[in-house]
Amino acid sequence: MTSAWKRLCLGLVVLAGAQAGASAANQAVKPPPAAAKPQLAAGERAPAAPQYLRDRVTELGRNFDGQVGIAVRSIDDGWVAGWKADDLYPQQSVSKLWVAITALDAADKGRVDLDKKVTLTRSDLTVFHQPIRDLIFGNGGRYSISLSDLMFKAITTSDNTANDKLMRSVGGPSAVRAMIAAKHLGAIRFFNGERALQSKIAGMVWSPSYSIGNAFFEARDALPLAIRGRAFNRYIADPYDGATPDAITSALARLKRGELLSPESTRRLLYIMSNTHTGPNRLKGGLLGGWTLNHKTGTGQELGGVQAGYNDIGILTAPNGKSYAVAVMIKKTSTPLPVRMTLMSNLTRVVIAQHNALTNGGGVSLQRQ
Repeated sequence: MTSAWKRLCLGLVVLAGAQAGASAANQAVKPPPAAAKPQLAAGERAPAAPQYLRDRVTELGRNFDGQVGIAVRSIDDGWVAGWKADDLYPQQSVSKLWVAITALDAADKGRVDLDKKVTLTRSDLTVFHQPIRDLIFGNGGRYSISLSDLMFKAITTSDNTANDKLMRSVGGPSAVRAMIAAKHLGAIRFFNGERALQSKIAGMVWSPSYSIGNAFFEARDALPLAIRGRAFNRYIADPYDGATPDAITSALARLKRGELLSPESTRRLLYIMSNTHTGPNRLKGGLLGGWTLNHKTGTGQELGGVQAGYNDIGILTAPNGKSYAVAVMIKKTSTPLPVRMTLMSNLTRVVIAQHNALTNGGGVSLQRQ
């Protein structure tokens, strides 16, 4: 066994034992300036990902009981490692990231004022997770808020109503799809917002009545299981909001490098993503002190113990400023939640261990010996 491999294995052991002390690293910090884009000469290929990382990503994907895609991309050095990273996976709330980029891009171009206030009423309510609902009802059925604050709530708390209102305020689903196309983000789909998406997955068409009480769940439960099953399986087979882990990590890398938005909007979005409250035990569960994570989670519906969509995507940044775009997207699984979260936090540990080995002179092609 080489000394470099010993250091890497020891690093993983230390990382696994250090989770309890990582809460300080989970606090929001303002991101550093975007890194310069790796430049390749004409005809030059991106460097191969380190062998250890490739092997561990493959091992994590192969050993998981479910359909999972994994991608890791070095934002500074350009290499990519993945497991089934070119397949389409349900994004669920990961797609809120594209709404935020659409809003910030429109603001950069002077088309939208994010300080403008809009008023939400009962007619704006959606389904599932929507903490802003209490603010609407707690203020007599009307709640005014800036587009900027809507964006913050949509990303940090994954609020469906905040996200759909922001989306409609900046041009609707077509504007988001146009942004994805204009910026050449690749294999990333966007559907028509949370209400339309979640209804279609359940085999229904959205009705405003579904936002009242438990009406959505009651209507869904009243459907014959065969209808629900066909709609659910159709979604898994070809998700309306599908994206590939490879395309997502590419977009994250470009965001970090400042290629998608103005410098101020880039810093703003990365800062918001560093404040994400959801998924503290997913990718974030593997963080060490000094590392930061700007991320967005996504969680889909369940039927018969099977969940369609369980994700976490983000940007890991080391104490020395080097960054990695990472994505774990689970298309279909019935494994317990702790198993899924362990998969994600283990990927973070692997990336950190590999980074530390390279930083400490371990080389770029570590092999088991």
